[in-house]
Order: sequence, then C-alpha cells, then structure tokens
Amino acid sequence: MSPAKNLKFAYWPGCVSRGFTTELHGSMALVAEKLEIELVELDRANCCGAGVIAEHNQELADTLNARTFALAQQTGLPMMNICSTCQGAQSECRQRLDADKAYREHVNGALAEEGLSYDPEGFSNKNFLWVLVEDYGLQKLKNRVVRPLEGLRVGPFYGCYVLRPRHRLGYDQHPERDLYLEKVIEALGGTVVEYDGARKCCGFPVITMSREVSLRQAGTHLGDAMDAGADCLVTPCPLCHLNLDMQQPEAAKVTGKDLDLAVLHLPQLVGLALGIDPKELGLGKHVASTKWVIDRLEPVSA
Repeated sequence: MSPAKNLKFAYWPGCVSRGFTTELHGSMALVAEKLEIELVELDRANCCGAGVIAEHNQELADTLNARTFALAQQTGLPMMNICSTCQGAQSECRQRLDADKAYREHVNGALAEEGLSYDPEGFSNKNFLWVLVEDYGLQKLKNRVVRPLEGLRVGPFYGCYVLRPRHRLGYDQHPERDLYLEKVIEALGGTVVEYDGARKCCGFPVITMSREVSLRQAGTHLGDAMDAGADCLVTPCPLCHLNLDMQQPEAAKVTGKDLDLAVLHLPQLVGLALGIDPKELGLGKHVASTKWVIDRLEPVSA
C-alpha cells in the first residue's frame, strides 16, 4: 500500500492506555497532531476482552469486539489501535466472525438494539506501528524528524500479539511486519539493539497464574537488553509496558539482577524525534527512570 497524503482513522485507544498508561494515550494525541493524522476516537467502544472475558465467555468477547468494529464502521473510516494485545484479540475475533456468516448474524442480533451491525466487507483494523510503515510511510516519517535519535540505542520489544499467529495477522500480505520496529527506530535516527527477548512474551499473560514465572520472563528480557547495550526499549503494547516498566523493581528481585532500563511506548519514541517535549509525552510517569534517554538527546535537541 502506497503511503497516503492525508490519513484519518477511527481510533480505538483501548482500556489500558486510558487507565494504567495514560501517558500512551496522551502521547498518541500529540504525535498524531504532529504527523497530521486525524483520529476520530471511539469513546463509546468497550474492552476487547483479551484473556479475561474470552476465557470465560468467548461469544461475549466476540460480541463486544463486533460492537467496536461496528462503531468504527459508522465513521466510514479504517480503524487504528495502539495496543498490540487488542490487535491480537480483535484479529482472532474477526477470524471467527468473518468465517461464519450464521455466527456473525447471531452476534449482530445482540447489537441490533443499538442499531449496530458488523460487516466484514472492506473493514480494516491496524496497530499504530503498522500504520506508520504501511500507510504513513518511513520516508515521510523520516522527513518529519527534527530531533534525530542519534546516539540512542533502542531495543525493540514487539509483544506476542502482533507477531503470532502469522496467518491471521496479515503476514501473507506484509511479511516484514516483524521488522517494523527496527525500521521505525532507524527512520527516527536511533540505533537498533539486537537482543534475545525482542520477539518473546513479556510474561504479562501469566502474571495472575504464576507471578514468579511472569516476572522472571520480564526480568530476563530487560537484563538481556541491558547486556546488549540498550539505552531503552520501545514497545507497541501497553500490557508489555506494564510488565517491563511497572513491574521492573519486582522483576529485579526475582532475577537477582540490577535492572534500570527505560521502557518507552512507541508514540513516545516517535514524539521525541518529532521534537515534542519529554514532559508532554509523559516520560516522567514511568517507574523505570527515563532520565538517561532524555539526557542522551539533550545535545542533539540543543
């Protein structure tokens, strides 16, 4: 898909970005304005139900997601999200709805009272990472950079839900989606740091079942990235951010490692390169200090 000149999306921020990680929601708004991407927020949309609802009632989770899709379709716009967990859960839901007309009609029956109905024809839903590369375009993004991230060593952390399973995440049309974070980091002027955990699970999905296993996963990835010389990590998933940033002190205790690594949301990293003030991007709200990241950029920004 060739990059569009003027982009406009039905925007689904997800639950976490409006609750636990408000800095993600805020930084996305600032970045969208800088990039001249118009976002029509789906403020009546509901939780995607990832894990929690789906484990107990799959039909309810599918109905909730179909409602969100229908709300997006009412705008006449493609849908965009900023949570790769939402992307994964919603892609799974769409696979079921799109494959079974009878089931889809049954689900739509529950939405009829609101005058809503999901139609798979022409509908699309993309994570912001995919939008940046496929719709906005890396060259156009690079042209917008006013504070190149020179000297900043950034480790990508994808999270499971934009990587697996490939067959329902569009990898047949876009086989390099598992390289997009690296491409964006380079377009912003940063240096990509390769380390073992970049494409592994952060551990968040199992934290309520086995807290130690979850924290050990997070701590191992953070330690590997630090050993590889990363100044920070960047992720398109706020749930990964919770486990890697908010739980970092506990992960350090479990792994016995001295962990102190900033974990940025993707819009925050983009925002820094676009010249937005770190305070406005909410970098001061993180558990793991982002001061090192900000200090590394000061000579460039000056």
